Amino acid sequence: MTDTKVSKYVTAAGGLETALPLATSSRASKRKAQKNSAQGLKRKITWDRVWAQRALIAMAVPLLLYQILFKYVPAYGWVIAFQHYRPGRGSIWNQQWVGLDNFRNLFTGVNGEQFGNVIINTLGQSVLSLIVGTIGAIVLALLLNEVKNLPFKRVLQNITYMPHFLSWVIVASLASVALSLPSSGGFINQALLNLHLIDHPILFLTQPNYFWQIVAGTNLWKELGWNTILYLAAITAIDPTLYEAAEVDGAGRYRKMFNITLPGIRPTIIVLLIINSGWILSTNFELPYFLGNGLVSQRAETIDVFVLRYGYQLGNYSVAVVAGIFKTIVAIILVGSANLAAKRFNQETLV
Repeated sequence: MTDTKVSKYVTAAGGLETALPLATSSRASKRKAQKNSAQGLKRKITWDRVWAQRALIAMAVPLLLYQILFKYVPAYGWVIAFQHYRPGRGSIWNQQWVGLDNFRNLFTGVNGEQFGNVIINTLGQSVLSLIVGTIGAIVLALLLNEVKNLPFKRVLQNITYMPHFLSWVIVASLASVALSLPSSGGFINQALLNLHLIDHPILFLTQPNYFWQIVAGTNLWKELGWNTILYLAAITAIDPTLYEAAEVDGAGRYRKMFNITLPGIRPTIIVLLIINSGWILSTNFELPYFLGNGLVSQRAETIDVFVLRYGYQLGNYSVAVVAGIFKTIVAIILVGSANLAAKRFNQETLV
């Protein structure tokens, strides 16, 4: 908003060629200020400050131990990826070691083609859900912010929050009924027939081409309201004087929305996208598992379903662990890349 105002003012006074250097100078000053601020924060961390915050640190210790115990300690099980693991042989260290054979089995041959298809399904469902969910939450947050009747706004928020508290099993059941034939309660087919958009009912859950959209739409319905909470909180942090100044300048509701509200929540959007990028290969397990069937398995099976099928149903624990390791490594790379990209473009970062 500031850069835009400066650019418009300078353009009216002296031309576009003088606006660009000013904008560049403003960004450089901002980067320098952020760097100095970060260095200042680093210098302020002293033992005296740590001792003064000992109560807060003590409260954080149980959470740290929880993370270490349940997130890092189980990682020793990754050694199964290098073994021909059989539970009946006893200890995890008393197994036949096979080197990288399990990695070759997973990424080459018939398994390689199948696993490649699983990765495509995972990426497709995750990216589509992320895009639809992010855009939907931002739009809903902007609309809720414009509602001035507080009781009506609270009712709307509660209605959109409620699906978040339903289990995925119930959500999958509701989606299955909604997408069924009209005679079985499928109101989506009934609505499409009433609108003359289709001539006959469609069995959506038997059509592979619809499966990714079904997963994204179901995710959107369940998490839409919940995902708006952070954006609404970010909107409340925007300086109200910016809106007052815009009204004085004659800005309308949409102009304020696009020039003040959206730029104001941009850091929140970027941080959430960075965080969610780490889960890009961890798409929701329950929906593909409960909504999938043999007719749509080519578009439904994700990495988590693949791990379940190989690990627990086929008993090939080693290949299942290799798939899990692959997902973890890619997630770390994606989060790191997104963080570096945000830092490169001078946006908010995680570290």
